[in-house]
Amino acid sequence: MQRFIQQWIRISLISLATVALLGCILRYKIAFSLPFVDQKYLLHAHSHFAFSGWITQALMTCLTGYLAKSPQAKIQKKYNVLLLANLITACGMLFSFPWEGYGIVSIIFSTLSIFVSYFFAVIYWHDLNKLPQKCIEHTWFKFAIVFNAVSSIGAFSLAFMMATKIMHPELYTAAIYFFLHFQYNGWFFFACMGLFTAYLSTQNINLKYMPFVLQLFAAAIVPVYFLSILWVEPSLWIYIIIVLSVTAQFVAFLLMVFMLRPYLKKIISQSPSIAVWLTAFATISLFIKLLLQMLSVIPSLNQMVYGFRPIVIGYLHLVFLGIITLFLLGYCILHNYIITSKAAIKGIYIFTAGIIINEVLLMLQGVYDLFYINIPYMSEMLLAAAIIMFTGVTFTVISQYKRIEYLDTSSALFTY
Repeated sequence: MQRFIQQWIRISLISLATVALLGCILRYKIAFSLPFVDQKYLLHAHSHFAFSGWITQALMTCLTGYLAKSPQAKIQKKYNVLLLANLITACGMLFSFPWEGYGIVSIIFSTLSIFVSYFFAVIYWHDLNKLPQKCIEHTWFKFAIVFNAVSSIGAFSLAFMMATKIMHPELYTAAIYFFLHFQYNGWFFFACMGLFTAYLSTQNINLKYMPFVLQLFAAAIVPVYFLSILWVEPSLWIYIIIVLSVTAQFVAFLLMVFMLRPYLKKIISQSPSIAVWLTAFATISLFIKLLLQMLSVIPSLNQMVYGFRPIVIGYLHLVFLGIITLFLLGYCILHNYIITSKAAIKGIYIFTAGIIINEVLLMLQGVYDLFYINIPYMSEMLLAAAIIMFTGVTFTVISQYKRIEYLDTSSALFTY
């Protein structure tokens, strides 16, 4: 079963490299001329494949790996079908969106991708319930797959508006943010937290506050969505709920850090240094994300920030790359899903450096745009950051298929 998970993670890494390549093309077109590429169409392919081909594919694979810890589990065949179905729909979107944008073919594959997520949710929920021991991570996982299904409301709302030609700007934007919110803050985040909790459980760490942390994040997720659409001017009591929810998530993060602080030396000493660094960067990114949420409850600041595209893009990439992607890479290394050769480690460090450079540049661009100041050669610098990320992840992918010696991470520490 370990080899089965490794193979699907390798495929997911190829998808990540593809996402990075599309990012390079998009950045090149902004900096220079590339007339035969439709920027909007390619952007749709980039975002949809990033969600389905990389993050969802990797999360489904890791969640399947969690189930495989049970000796009674006979799951390889059915989850192989589900993973293959998700990959096919993701590739369908990858090739159809650059060709037609939101057309009949791309919409069919997008819809099929949603139905695959429904099937995965039902089957995974059922298999979780069959595990003999009930753990707190099971609740994280169940919330994750529910939020993944809920996010499809936003996608179907967009499809309805396009089909009926009812394109009210505010409704359109609200539907997009609904989908993004329940993907980023729901499916992605809760699945990663479940995987993280499962790993901590294997290290004999007292997780006495984790149920309360889960409750705070879960209770806050719906109200925090309205933070993305404060321009609808919610009533005072709804605004108070939003502020309390954002504060609750920040408190939950601090509580989790407080809970894990006595065990940090133990965790660090027993983990590969690269996994520690990746998790540290992901944690810092999560802290920045929650802090930005706290600041954005100020209506004037919220409207100003959401009006500048570089800040929005920087925030989305902070979550997608800084939190989710770096965590998944660290998690896969901990469980030997990624072969930790010297080439792989070098590639991951290069990729991480590219993420940091990209985030710094995007935030600088956003801040300077607030004052209507143009930074010379910013497009070229962002292209360079995209190339660095693509180079790093390509190194990592190639290293997984080379017959080379790799560090021993096959001890009991890295397996369930």
